Amino acid sequence: MNRSPQKAHLRLVTPGDPAAAERPEDAPPADPKAAVEDAFRRYAPLVASLGLRITALRDEIDDFVQEVFLRATRGIGALRHQGATKAWLVSITINVARQRLRVRKLRKMVGLASSPDEQEDIVDPALSPEDRLLLTRMYRALDALPVNQRLAWSLRHIEGERLETVALLCGCSLATAKRRIVAAQKAISEAVV
Repeated sequence: MNRSPQKAHLRLVTPGDPAAAERPEDAPPADPKAAVEDAFRRYAPLVASLGLRITALRDEIDDFVQEVFLRATRGIGALRHQGATKAWLVSITINVARQRLRVRKLRKMVGLASSPDEQEDIVDPALSPEDRLLLTRMYRALDALPVNQRLAWSLRHIEGERLETVALLCGCSLATAKRRIVAAQKAISEAVV
């Protein structure tokens, strides 16, 4: 599968990876406050777009980004690798997305959910009516999935991540990531048809 240049930004850089040495511009500054400011300047758009595509919570995206960087403020001093800032922020973003999706599921269970059309505003209005309907159905199907299945499927099929990266970001084994993706795909295919 070809990875578009836009999606390559999510590829994790692990310790000892040659890519880490090639990216000294990602090294966090020594001062933690400056490190967070630098990370925000560089990666806030990435965090926002990733959070929006996974959660589809357009009206909460500013709070979402703030929460990610608040968590980053608490832990940026522990960052040991040069070049690890982006991958670290992506992992925080996934954790915040997981938490937000779980809260949304709980709200729906107790009847505090938003309107049923809340997913329609994430779909690009420039698309044809058929494509808009298809994407709206897909996001509704994603909402019905268990959170872990939604995350795995979104990382694989929306973000275009490799299976190994999906497993790493979801904190599960490769086999579990594959099972979650297959189960999610089945449910989405049945809902979208």
